[in-house]
Amino acid sequence: MWLIAPLLLAISADAQIVQPNIFIRITQPRKNLVDVIDSRQYIAGSTCKACVLTLNGELVKVYPTGAFAIQLDLLPGDTMFNLEASLPQGGKFDQRLYYHFVPPPPAQADTVLTISSIITYPRGNLELSPGDIIRIRVKGLPGCNAQWLDHQPLYELPPDQAGGIGGIYQGEYTVRKNDSALLEHAAVTLTDSNGQQVSRRCPYRLSLIAATMPLVGMTIGPFPYLVYGLGKDRLGAAKMGYLDTAVLLHITGMVNNEYKVELSADHTAYIPAENVQLLPPGTFVPHALTASWDVYGQGRFDYVKVGLGEKLPYSSDEQPDPSRIIVNIYGASSNTSWITQMLNVREIKSVYYEQPESDVFRIYIELKHPLCWGYRIYYEGTSLVIQVKHPPEPAVLSHLRIAIDPGHGGSNLGALSPTGVYEKELTLDVAFDLKADLEKAGAAVFMTRTNDITLDMIPRLLMLQKDNPDLMVSIHMNASADPIHIRGTSTYYRYPGFRPLSKAIYDRMVQLGLHGFGNIGSFNFALNGPTDYPNALVEALFITNPGDEMKILDPAFRQKVAAAIMAGIQDYLALSQPVP
Repeated sequence: MWLIAPLLLAISADAQIVQPNIFIRITQPRKNLVDVIDSRQYIAGSTCKACVLTLNGELVKVYPTGAFAIQLDLLPGDTMFNLEASLPQGGKFDQRLYYHFVPPPPAQADTVLTISSIITYPRGNLELSPGDIIRIRVKGLPGCNAQWLDHQPLYELPPDQAGGIGGIYQGEYTVRKNDSALLEHAAVTLTDSNGQQVSRRCPYRLSLIAATMPLVGMTIGPFPYLVYGLGKDRLGAAKMGYLDTAVLLHITGMVNNEYKVELSADHTAYIPAENVQLLPPGTFVPHALTASWDVYGQGRFDYVKVGLGEKLPYSSDEQPDPSRIIVNIYGASSNTSWITQMLNVREIKSVYYEQPESDVFRIYIELKHPLCWGYRIYYEGTSLVIQVKHPPEPAVLSHLRIAIDPGHGGSNLGALSPTGVYEKELTLDVAFDLKADLEKAGAAVFMTRTNDITLDMIPRLLMLQKDNPDLMVSIHMNASADPIHIRGTSTYYRYPGFRPLSKAIYDRMVQLGLHGFGNIGSFNFALNGPTDYPNALVEALFITNPGDEMKILDPAFRQKVAAAIMAGIQDYLALSQPVP
């Protein structure tokens, strides 16, 4: 391995002081000595605008901003790259990078009697209930007899189903009500053809949920949410939606720090343990009969109020064509004898329900308007309230209150451009330009931040909920590990009913000459989660791409981005003409 990189850093620093007009600032990678397992790598950064840049003697393109991006195709082993910046009138600056590329070895079967890995699905520590299924995958010596959980068999997969190697054993087990001791001492045993054995305990804690453990929890904290499953990406698990506080949940297990919730006989979900307060043993599993409904208008909203005996969990969806809101109440059965709909409703066309399952009650709210302007679900006592916002009349900027969220801020720097500009600076600049344009058109504007402060998602959501805007736009700059090929603009929405807003903004953004990266739905970003108001996230462009970065560093182009977002909002309003 290379050992001289720290010395080179010191030399480079001194050289930059001696020759301040010639420099090389590398933003990708973040260090001079890099260990990698992929042959395709990239170098990005900036140099002086008048400099000639070479990599190992080969000329490198330098953008007018001084930015550059280079693609590397490494060979296994150690490779040194020398970047040299020079001025025609004399003087130069060198910086070296060292890559240690070791491709991952191909999977190989074990050759001795051993158990080299055990993975359970779900992964992690598990609190289980009777009827739950545990799946297990074991890697060990091929050709053995494999068992676990008191002689439950595991089966060796054919090599063509196991990455080309033998010794991969799989199986599943359905938990029974008396399995407590069995689960707590879970072990895998392999027996080879000579009768030799090896055993290994499961690396995770498996236990049967205790009969005395509280089976009912109550949601706590701001914006508790259910997720569909345990899969995660950088935005977390896919959310079903936010819940009100003090909603009762039937808890049937735990995976690491996530409670498993039985919503109905055929529906489960998970919720972070931090959003749940366990209730005392003996608390009844939540279930309720629906009572009569009231449907009425008041101020800027229509309301659907459904009587229940408990605060039950729910999920919702909004669908276009026909425009409607669908709400599922879990653990509820119909006892509704009448629905009173007052004549003062302005946006609700009709309401009705069905009982698709014995413990799922489904509400349909048909809207008069082709676009949904938002709704909120909450409890008043034990009555579920669905608050439906009226469309603005007239649908013009001067009648709207618009929220702008400049992404990142403070210690949350966001992406870094090749010339060393952070995303948080650019999002705030564009937000101020957009604010000025909207206010000039008569709109009232609220910004989640107006300076460089650290602001997490929950405080932003609370501010937006309190402000109750007519619509919200969150402004970001995108980033990619590939600074050469990945570029362009994109917009994001969570719910189909809010797609027209993000699509209208996207259509205007691509008119700026930006490459179209897409209008992307079902986006699991926290600020796309509220249903209270139409919302969209705008990734103006990829600041990691030198060409895109060059555009956004121009104040005039940032003003064009703001103007395009406002034009997209106006296009959305044009779709929103009131229906008599």
